[in-house]
Amino acid sequence: QVQLVESGGGLVQAGGSLRLSCAASGSIFSINAMGWYRQAPGKQRELVATITSGGSANYADSVKGRFTISRDNAKNTVYLQMNSLKPEDTAVYYCNAAYYSIELQLLGSWGQGTQVTVSS
Repeated sequence: QVQLVESGGGLVQAGGSLRLSCAASGSIFSINAMGWYRQAPGKQRELVATITSGGSANYADSVKGRFTISRDNAKNTVYLQMNSLKPEDTAVYYCNAAYYSIELQLLGSWGQGTQVTVSS
């Protein structure tokens, strides 16, 4: 099965930057789209940004102009560059991939999450 490995989370001061990475591995035929979601304590998981195989990106209004999603298709890796971080960005960030397995089934997979903490 597909495994998503996330890295780059940590503690940062308000106004600082972090870059998250998520690499997909396993029995993948192709990846249709990848994205980042986040969940703060006591809140619902929300979409942060997504990017399609063609490079079309979408962002939550709360992060537009501050976050940039990108991908390296050859490495099956998605990145999230987070600039001008705010305390309200504090959450566990989850990587997601929608992909076709080698059996050509369209499936979804989640990473285990990485903590991002922004102090004021």
